[in-house]
Amino acid sequence: QVQLVESGGGLVQPGGSLRLSCVASGNIFSINHMGWYRQAPGKQRELVATEASGDPTMYADSVKGRFTISRGNAKNTVYLQMNSLKPEDTAVYYCNLGQSNGISWSNYWGQGTQVTVSS
Repeated sequence: QVQLVESGGGLVQPGGSLRLSCVASGNIFSINHMGWYRQAPGKQRELVATEASGDPTMYADSVKGRFTISRGNAKNTVYLQMNSLKPEDTAVYYCNLGQSNGISWSNYWGQGTQVTVSS
């Protein structure tokens, strides 16, 4: 099993910044994808950014140039630096880890952290 714990959410004014962190523990393989998704009230969960071993980093168009995803040296952590935040960035942000054991692909989710952008 894999556990993901997010931190770093909160209330910030428009134009401000926040940095989200996610630490994964448990049975983690060296090759995996880690990323961030978000879900606003009344909307479906959407991709924000992902970083996969050996693959290009992907960003949602709405956050390109403002958000940066990065991995820790131990590869069991992922960060999301969010700059120039907008009210439409308000959502619950979820950390995701995906990995294969050679037979099947498994996805794991954190409990989510609230980000609210408001004046």
